[in-house]
Amino acid sequence: MGEQQVAAASPEEMRAFMQRILEDLRTLETLIQEGRIETGVVRMGAEQELVMVDRHLRPAGVAPEVLERLAARGRKEFTTELARFNLEANLDPLPLTGDCLERLEEQLREILAEARAAAAESGADVVLTGILPTLEKGDLGWESMAPVPRYKALSDAVRRLRGDDFQFHIKGRDELHVQHDTVMMEACNTSFQIHLQVEPQTFARSYNMAQLLAAPVLAAASSSPLLFGKRLWAETRIAVFQQSVDTRSGDSALRRQQPRVSFGESWVEESVVEIFREDLARFRLLLTRELDPPGAGQGDGAPTLDALRLHNGTVYHWNRPCYGVGDGKPHLRIENRVLPSGPTVIDEVANAALWYGLMAALVEEIGDPKTLLPFDAVKENFLAAARFGLSAQLRWLDGRTVPVQVLLQDELLPRARAGLQSLGLDDGGARYLDVVEERVAQGRTGARWMVESLEAMDPDLRPAEKLSCLVEEALRLEKEGFPVHTWPLARPCAEGPPQRRFSRVGSLMSTDLITVGPDEVIDLAAAIMKWRHIRHVPVEEEGNRLVGVVAHRDLLRLILERRAGDEAPVAVREIMSTEMVTVTPQTPTREALGLLRKHRIGCLPVVEGGRLVGIVTERDFLELAERLMS
Repeated sequence: MGEQQVAAASPEEMRAFMQRILEDLRTLETLIQEGRIETGVVRMGAEQELVMVDRHLRPAGVAPEVLERLAARGRKEFTTELARFNLEANLDPLPLTGDCLERLEEQLREILAEARAAAAESGADVVLTGILPTLEKGDLGWESMAPVPRYKALSDAVRRLRGDDFQFHIKGRDELHVQHDTVMMEACNTSFQIHLQVEPQTFARSYNMAQLLAAPVLAAASSSPLLFGKRLWAETRIAVFQQSVDTRSGDSALRRQQPRVSFGESWVEESVVEIFREDLARFRLLLTRELDPPGAGQGDGAPTLDALRLHNGTVYHWNRPCYGVGDGKPHLRIENRVLPSGPTVIDEVANAALWYGLMAALVEEIGDPKTLLPFDAVKENFLAAARFGLSAQLRWLDGRTVPVQVLLQDELLPRARAGLQSLGLDDGGARYLDVVEERVAQGRTGARWMVESLEAMDPDLRPAEKLSCLVEEALRLEKEGFPVHTWPLARPCAEGPPQRRFSRVGSLMSTDLITVGPDEVIDLAAAIMKWRHIRHVPVEEEGNRLVGVVAHRDLLRLILERRAGDEAPVAVREIMSTEMVTVTPQTPTREALGLLRKHRIGCLPVVEGGRLVGIVTERDFLELAERLMS
């Protein structure tokens, strides 16, 4: 998430900070013109985001104490992320040659082991996943935000610019509609971000190549098909991230506005400066911070450009241009933010190998792709890869439309091998590219494994139980160390205790609801009870606002009280119960059972944010009891 020591600011402070950004941008232009940006070396780097889960395989908000333990052990590469259940580790930059991929894998395994050891002391574990399948909307409230002022300031600033709550609409095999009042939906995403140092003279063609390659690399790496139990895109992170920090007003249909998370709108023509200029022109300042005096840096001729870097950290390109200083020397990087975390360390390094190899080979082979394909086609490719993964069809350089699986097998993987060999990697990175080749050949990405595993599970299992099984199996198989294309489908967790998976109402409730409106005829509610073999029908108004419940006993009372010959239609509101006992998805199951017994009722509507999201009944508890007894 970038620089932490920041806060919201007054208009005067914002103007002063913008002036400083413009100064930084002019300084960057001077550095490029005078040839003071580092050249002659190619380096790689990475950032690993992690998600922590408790013994119930649910998000574990233990990041503050885990970070304290890691710091006490001298592990300075770890830092906070947006949510209390996430961590980020910054890996050492490495020369992109020799055994760099093996060293990257070694670093990743080391930080994963350190994070797991520290998390275990809080009763938690660490999962490598793009989106945690057991994550629920209720996990994304203010209380789950990491205690860092930057995050609260960022959320307030984004919402202020937007003017209302965030609206999420993602359509895949299922459809998701969600409204949220903070940027915490961004915390759904867990990424593996990789960096490539490039020279200023070749930045434009390298950046354009990264844009071209985003689609096929994403298709091969997709592993995040689920959010809140919905089957959405092959890489749902792409849609979630764009909508989670979208500052555009919901009623701006007539304006053409770019989202703050963006693939871009055009090719870069000459310089990295073009991207920074465009971002400054289009996107308002969100945050400021105290800065060193102008010209301060880490060494002679190496200004830090902190103001420019802070603003750049609040504009989220999927291929982000970066300025940095290392060993007193300024440099430029491309940060690939496309890749998801996991499913295993070996899969992550294999994805990195594919990208680095293709960048090396194709920049040398074809130069700048901007003359070979319209930018709109490249952007459409990226969205197609996010939606469909290895099933996507891409428009490629010769104008033909080709299945991405064929493109990877026939053209891109051989070029990636040649690219890694040209960089002087040990064994040409063959071990890692073999992983990608097998994954592509079998069509078994992390996304495919998740969806096919859910399809193969017993249809009588509750959705929450299936998702818990999915996380349990992914965690077990990742620890075994084999890449995802070798994984068997997730098996139902028959050996796991049901009380672990049904500790909260959200895991037990029914979400496929049939409801009636308060002005409907009561005969409809009676018919629904008969058709569906149920004893309770929720009553809701527009916007899913719960206003009552019709119970079977209410119908019996109506029959007893109705006078002979009285056949006038009766409205639902005339007999529905309005004094309801409700719970939320986060209510402990034992507490919900106590409410049923205390109030002698047969059902509990489940409400979140004033809206009906589910229902839990005495029948659900009887079924759970039967499971526990067996």
